[in-house]
Amino acid sequence: MNHHDTPTTARRRPLRSCTLAASTAALFVPQALAGSPASAATPDASPQGPRRVAAVTYDLGDQAYRLPGTGEPVEIAATVHYPTDLGTTPRPLIVQLHGWHETCADREAAAARSAAELAQDWDAYEAASRKLFSWPCAPGTRPIANERGYDYLGEELAARGFIVVSVRANGINASSVSGDENASARADLINKHLALWQQLSASGHGGLVGAFRDAATGKPRRVDFRRHVDLNKVGTMGHSRGGAGTTWQAADRHKAQWPAGVKIRAVMALAPAYNVMTEDMAAYEITKTPVAVMRGTCDGQVGREAFSFAAEATARSTAGFHQVAIPGANHNYFNTQWSPESGEVAAGDDAGHDDGRPGQCTEPGGSTYEPQLTEAAQRRVGAAYTEAFFRRYLTDGKRFEGMPTGKR
Repeated sequence: MNHHDTPTTARRRPLRSCTLAASTAALFVPQALAGSPASAATPDASPQGPRRVAAVTYDLGDQAYRLPGTGEPVEIAATVHYPTDLGTTPRPLIVQLHGWHETCADREAAAARSAAELAQDWDAYEAASRKLFSWPCAPGTRPIANERGYDYLGEELAARGFIVVSVRANGINASSVSGDENASARADLINKHLALWQQLSASGHGGLVGAFRDAATGKPRRVDFRRHVDLNKVGTMGHSRGGAGTTWQAADRHKAQWPAGVKIRAVMALAPAYNVMTEDMAAYEITKTPVAVMRGTCDGQVGREAFSFAAEATARSTAGFHQVAIPGANHNYFNTQWSPESGEVAAGDDAGHDDGRPGQCTEPGGSTYEPQLTEAAQRRVGAAYTEAFFRRYLTDGKRFEGMPTGKR
């Protein structure tokens, strides 16, 4: 099943490539990427070491608001990773947004869908899919916490001094909106969360007051984020269709929709699933905000057009544009919930394989095979680039108060 139904034909233009480099930490050397990222070194921390990290969640309801035009329900829910010692200097905020994936952990429906696909019974297939892509989920059926798939990244970034908010977008995944409307809906969801954080940080009031719960126990937890969040230094990371949403949200045309006091300073599009058939590229154009696009060479959901689309969207940019191809990486392993080792419903390895080439992968239909990264190795490499990118553009080349200046 193609989780992202992105057209395979794309606008093509020469790519403007820029080597990604961090201001206070070097990345893995290129040889490590070509060789064995699994054995790449972890950050060489200063004597203080990385900061201790805590995590809370908030959930304002599965039907916190309705999509304009369709009236379909969308939640306001997220997981937050942050340094336990927030210090005295406001911290840059990073918002993470997942892509299109099943919303409800209905194992019977997943089994029925697989059986229907084998039997080519498409009516049964669609009936099962509706159960897996519903919102809110049926009583007794657990929602898939797609936003928790980036906990590893939130922990890494928080340990380096950032406050990281991973947003759940199950309502949008289950909705009927597609293409540019889907990207717009995701951008609006980001703005709704940012407005809540701006109000909380500025005044200690708003919808997030009293809403935080311990991410592990679910018990209420009071965290005083007031004046600890720098909404003037916000980064966004979107995976898959979330990447289209973050690009749309940061586009020049849509800056007026940012909440007052909020400025997006850097955008990481992780294996972005763009609507490459869009008629109006101006809706995605970014000319003053640094953008990075990253994709694995074994991605089974998003093709190489992710690079060409992002290059076209930033063709007139005066800010940085970075592109990163990770050898042996697929699409799903960037999100732990979508990866086989999680045991979650609908998790899978989307890379292309050949029985005669064990341990190797390619993009579906590809002819070039490479050693496939393990789930852990792929995340380690992706996190290294992501952390370096945000550190460069959200910290002005300066380290945070008490932050280690480690090297990789």
